[in-house]
Amino acid sequence: MSAIEIDIGLRRGSFSLSAAFSADTGITVLTGPSGSGKSTVASAVAGLARPERGRIAVGGRTLFDAANRIDVPVATRRIGYVLQDAMLFPHLSVRRNLTYSRREGDLTLEKVTEILGVAHLLDRRPAGLSGGERQRVAIGRALLSGPSLLIMDEPLANLDAARRAELMPFIETLRDTLALPILYITHSWPEIIRLADTVVLMEQGKVRATGPLQSVLTAGDDGVRHLLPDGSVIEATPTAGDVDGLCRFETPAGPMFLPRASASGGKVRLFIDAHDVAIALEPPRGVSVQNVLSGTIDAMTVLDDSHLDLRLALTGNQAIRARITRHAGAQLGLHEGMTVFALIKSVSFDRRLQFRGIE
Repeated sequence: MSAIEIDIGLRRGSFSLSAAFSADTGITVLTGPSGSGKSTVASAVAGLARPERGRIAVGGRTLFDAANRIDVPVATRRIGYVLQDAMLFPHLSVRRNLTYSRREGDLTLEKVTEILGVAHLLDRRPAGLSGGERQRVAIGRALLSGPSLLIMDEPLANLDAARRAELMPFIETLRDTLALPILYITHSWPEIIRLADTVVLMEQGKVRATGPLQSVLTAGDDGVRHLLPDGSVIEATPTAGDVDGLCRFETPAGPMFLPRASASGGKVRLFIDAHDVAIALEPPRGVSVQNVLSGTIDAMTVLDDSHLDLRLALTGNQAIRARITRHAGAQLGLHEGMTVFALIKSVSFDRRLQFRGIE
């Protein structure tokens, strides 16, 4: 049984929504262009919008079922909701904001303040908090309401880069320590790359793709390539010791040497831009590139008159994308099923959001 089960449809004027997906605990990200239906799905789950057909269940509990006339009231759905604006009560202390709608449950005030790092703020009022601190208090208030699901609707959108970087580790901690499904709405691919377990890609009221982050990024086009960043994600763990300023990272596809300064300890997610991947037919010798991963071309797509998109299946059930010219592909005689070597420059990881904790 999935933690979240959604299959709904509704129409509002000229807009038609037809969304079906399921996900387990962890962070399920709804993303897509503005007007694609992300917030409408969240509103339906929370009971703020009523679908015309379908079913919604969270943790095996049916919240809405049109066929069986089930429509659980908003107040008893046990949905925690965090918006862009923290919407704290300005006249109440942080402690009283946190406990305003508290329900009995496994999470105590002490546990929530520890996870979110706000224990030292309990006697302050919202006016004395930074934007990131206010959002942490809003998240804590939602958690203490005893939710079976936490909805976060673009919670970082109103924060600057420094405050976003400050808040994301706390959201990761929620994901990693609580058995609570989180439905997270965002347009930001850096947030998605860092936080998502499952991605639901929406466009024009429909779910265009859904699945684990890595799978969605490296799946066949299916008409959704324009909605995705040109790259792929590999999880890696930094090891002890530097080699001339670089750190060895262990990945399921093989070791990589990258700047240690980019790592924030523990397991990290590496975003590899498809434009930073070169292809060789043999293991290279006498080149400066330090990262070489062998793989098999399992998809080759012509993008336009000049470019090819390659999907390489690597060892360890990993995959990456490479963007090369059609001329290069013809010169190398590339074809699906061919074994090749992907070359990735270490300096690429200094230029973009490649690691958790770095923007």
